[in-house]
Amino acid sequence: MVDLFAGIPVTSIAAAVTWYEKLLGEVAFYPNDVEAVFEAAEHRYVYVEQKPEIAGHGFLTLFVDDLDARLATIADRGLRPASEETYANGVRKTLFRDPDGNEIGIGGGPEAA
Repeated sequence: MVDLFAGIPVTSIAAAVTWYEKLLGEVAFYPNDVEAVFEAAEHRYVYVEQKPEIAGHGFLTLFVDDLDARLATIADRGLRPASEETYANGVRKTLFRDPDGNEIGIGGGPEAA
C-alpha cells in the first residue's frame, strides 16, 4: 500500500482551512499547529502548510470519477472554478485558485487519465 500526501504552502493556516474546506470538505486531521490535512480519496491526502515565504507557488490536479457532481458539491459550499478547459479527448479540467494564488485543478471526463 502507498499513502500519498501532496502539500500546498499557504500564508495563513486559518484562512487556508476555511477555503480548502469549501473545496475538499472537512479537515481529516491536524498534525501540528501549522498544517491541516484533507483526505482526497482513500490513502490520498492534500495538506496545507503555513509557509508564507513560499505561499502561492503550489499547484496540483486531482482527477475524479464524476466531475459534475464534485463541482456541484463545491459550488454548494460557495466556490466556483476560475476557469474550465475541455481537451480534444473529452477530458475536462477546472482550475481553482486559493487566496494565496495556489492552483488546484480538478479534472474528469471520458477515460480521464
